[in-house]
Amino acid sequence: MQMAWGFAAPLMLEAGIRNGVFEALDGGPKTLEELTRITGASSRGLRALVNALAGLGILTRDADHRVGLAPDAATFLVKGKPVYFGGFIRHTSTQLIPAWMKLSDVVRTGRPANGGVNNQEVGAQFFHEFVNDIFPMSHGPAQALAKELKLDERKQPASVLDIGAGSGVWGITLAESAPLVKVTAVDWPGVIDITRANVESRGLTDRFSFIPGDLATADFGSGYDIAAIGHILHSEGEQKSRALLRKTFEALAPGGTIAVQEFLVEPDRSGPPVSLIFAVNMLVNTDQGDTWSFEEIAGWLREAGFENPRQLDSPGPSPLILANRPA
Repeated sequence: MQMAWGFAAPLMLEAGIRNGVFEALDGGPKTLEELTRITGASSRGLRALVNALAGLGILTRDADHRVGLAPDAATFLVKGKPVYFGGFIRHTSTQLIPAWMKLSDVVRTGRPANGGVNNQEVGAQFFHEFVNDIFPMSHGPAQALAKELKLDERKQPASVLDIGAGSGVWGITLAESAPLVKVTAVDWPGVIDITRANVESRGLTDRFSFIPGDLATADFGSGYDIAAIGHILHSEGEQKSRALLRKTFEALAPGGTIAVQEFLVEPDRSGPPVSLIFAVNMLVNTDQGDTWSFEEIAGWLREAGFENPRQLDSPGPSPLILANRPA
């Protein structure tokens, strides 16, 4: 029964997000009447919703029957908080579930629903609406990378290649970590405008350049100190991912570092559940996408010429994978 109703939790979270429930409770517990007045939602609707969310441990109740935020809800579901994940949840009903509704047919045919989001014609619009809402998912790992590379201690300029830049989270975070960082961001023409707007809003335009184009055909240039590939390989599939790693190797300067963020699975694909479910998400949404183990990606990196593939603990579902072009 728990699995039969598994779809309910993200949709209830989305309803709370879209009706401003979590922001209304951020200042402290509220009665149902107060919550109704603040949000403008119906008393009947809120009663059912907050009861269910409290039952899941997302909300709390006190002795006066007021509802409040559990610590994880206060951290991740209040808009404006540094690690707000509500934007990701907000896409559940409109972008994620509709494709998953075709899962039975996708399993039977092996073909993605809706043409596949790794196809530029379909994917540019999808990611144009999506990338800003997944900014928090990579912000913490990007900060961990900046710390690991000691960018704030560098005395010489550091050049960064942000591959599949999307929201620009990798380049922006690395640039904000140190004044000598300059970034080249690459993404589809239908997405790079989002990158550019985010860079401009943070006052970093003079430290960025932009390359609109497909990752397979765009000219990355060369001589970069760092290359970031954040959550890109899973949508590309094995052959395109291996080709992209080879292309990235050529773009790096000797001694340069590549950083890969992915949903990693165990070598025998026994877990973790989130990464295994994400592999099904790639089945639904791409023509060749998947999730892989550290060992598999490390093998591709060595094949491309990189040395010392290693993992770096970072906030998020999986560690980062780092490797170097030989000096």
